[in-house]
Amino acid sequence: MQQKAIIVFIRSPGGARVKSRLAESIGDERAQVLYRFFVEDLLDTVVRQDARLRVYYEPSDAKEDIARWLGDGYALFPQRDEDLGAKMRQAFEETFEQGYHSALLIGSDVPDLPDDVFREGFGALPGHDAVLGPSMDGGYYLVGFRDETFRPEIFEGIPWSTNMVFQKTLEIFISLGDAVHILPVWRDIDVVEDLKALMHRHGESPFRHSRTLRYLLNQKDFIRQD
Repeated sequence: MQQKAIIVFIRSPGGARVKSRLAESIGDERAQVLYRFFVEDLLDTVVRQDARLRVYYEPSDAKEDIARWLGDGYALFPQRDEDLGAKMRQAFEETFEQGYHSALLIGSDVPDLPDDVFREGFGALPGHDAVLGPSMDGGYYLVGFRDETFRPEIFEGIPWSTNMVFQKTLEIFISLGDAVHILPVWRDIDVVEDLKALMHRHGESPFRHSRTLRYLLNQKDFIRQD
């Protein structure tokens, strides 16, 4: 059995509003299209890794919608209808209960996350209790554990959706005496400025051929430089 797992959190783009902050600037329809491309581009990278992919979706009754969108080739699991910390704790607990020895969990706001980050994350886990990937907005885009070092405490008492998420999480790790490997800082895609930055840094990179970048290059009207 594959000993490593990558957990990806996604939302169904056909139901409730997705990428709400982005949608305020570019509209719901474009935000939904972009979100689909974010997920599809990210999954293209994840399936190349030496790990089993586990997709956790919300809302919890959206399995048929997700399967129609992504196809039947993915292991799909519902997220709990609770706060983000409880959802992540659940995903890790279920994954380790299935016999995986190490797992990385990521969100779907980092479509350009490269192979190197996953390799570094799994490569660091044998010598560390956890790995954590800080995002530029003060949150984190990735967290990972070995089964024997999993710490549900790091999901408790966190001010989610604030710029203190990474700092508070790291403080809990430190208080527990855990050795944490910090991955490179990455930029989530939440607002139009993030889209501009995404296009700028991938002008010549392989990611310029992604669904996300191809779409953006044809939609420059809503991300034009002022």
